[in-house]
Amino acid sequence: MDNEITERVEHVLSTARSVRKKLDFTRPVSREDLEACINVAVQAPTGLTGENWRFLVVTDPETKKQIAEIYCDVLVQIGETRGVTLKPTHNALMARLHEIPCMVFVFAIGEPTEDVSGQVGFFGSILPAAWSLMLAMRARGIGTTWTSLLTSRKDEIAKILNIPEGVTQTVMLPAAYTLGARLKPADRKPAEEVTFWNKWGES
Repeated sequence: MDNEITERVEHVLSTARSVRKKLDFTRPVSREDLEACINVAVQAPTGLTGENWRFLVVTDPETKKQIAEIYCDVLVQIGETRGVTLKPTHNALMARLHEIPCMVFVFAIGEPTEDVSGQVGFFGSILPAAWSLMLAMRARGIGTTWTSLLTSRKDEIAKILNIPEGVTQTVMLPAAYTLGARLKPADRKPAEEVTFWNKWGES
């Protein structure tokens, strides 16, 4: 593979950060960009369930407001329950989530089984598409953050969005064009510290 292409791909992959600040709340995310990103997402690998992904883009102000209220309520409860102080970036997003240009929900047709292997297979066929969507947005200058906490109130979300039974909610990506956000690789442990060879514990 061409070195320049490799570098570009690895740059996008290693700088796909959660963006909760420096977002343009006044500029709508174009339908053209969103559909282009979703077209990338549906190229993700999938398992036995096939193309069971569905995407729902929310731009209606009142609907966004209702969802934002639930999101903020859940996040505050998590912070209190776990005794965790929310990051300033979390607070910044909560304060303006209702103003976000759009919220992109990723759903799966069907429901996971109770056994672990079935759940791994089910979500393993939908979450790669959600991750590809986030990467495609990153490449187009659209900031977002991986949000799964709304699944704890999935019945309320289903009512708001008219989601039928038998459809599983996974993540929601609040999306906006970035305003000078400097995204760079995070400080992570290197491969040699988190990788074993042949057997667990052997490096």
